[in-house]
Amino acid sequence: MSSATDTPDRLVRFSTVLVVVAVAVGAAIVSYRHAYELVHTHGEDGVTAFIVPATVDGLIFAAGMVLLSAARRRVRPPALAYVGLSLGIVATLGANVAHGWDHGPIGALVSAWPAVALIIAYELLMKLVRSAGSGPDEPSTEPAAATAPPCPHGVADTVEDAALNAFVHARDCVGEAMSQRQVADRFGLDRKRVGILVRAHDEPASADERTGASGTATQDEPAEVAR
Repeated sequence: MSSATDTPDRLVRFSTVLVVVAVAVGAAIVSYRHAYELVHTHGEDGVTAFIVPATVDGLIFAAGMVLLSAARRRVRPPALAYVGLSLGIVATLGANVAHGWDHGPIGALVSAWPAVALIIAYELLMKLVRSAGSGPDEPSTEPAAATAPPCPHGVADTVEDAALNAFVHARDCVGEAMSQRQVADRFGLDRKRVGILVRAHDEPASADERTGASGTATQDEPAEVAR
């Protein structure tokens, strides 16, 4: 079922990448030629004339890859990457504009267009790579966990109720049980009293056991018959 929907998406992505790469390559060749002719016209020749234009486009590529790597790793990119990208864009645009400046403003715009197309195509390609790396989350094949019911504890009216709620919540809801001594120390109660409260909660007893003093008989209990 998922393969039927993935096939059109893959075709769209593949065709988009193909067109973007084709535009980027064509624009890079023309932009490089403009920069080469400009450098050669202004006194550089030989290997230098070939290398200088490559440093401009290479700087854009290097800075863009650093930004892409930072985005994929979800870390802050270095400021130098932004500086390098900005300088490379200014340099390639300036070189292409200067190459066509002898033919007037129109010539400058025409000459600058390959550089603009290269920058836009490169950024589109980087966005495609980012989206491919972070793609949509795959549907989980594991059954969804049942939503846990809310904790059944009410609002505590007394310190003893609050101590009991804390003990039961840690044990039954959180799964990190507290000892009765820890609860007693936290709420300033006797540990034996905490034990009575817990036992009364786990095994409901008479109200007298919860309210009476530990280990003592209440007035409601029948008196022992004297022999």
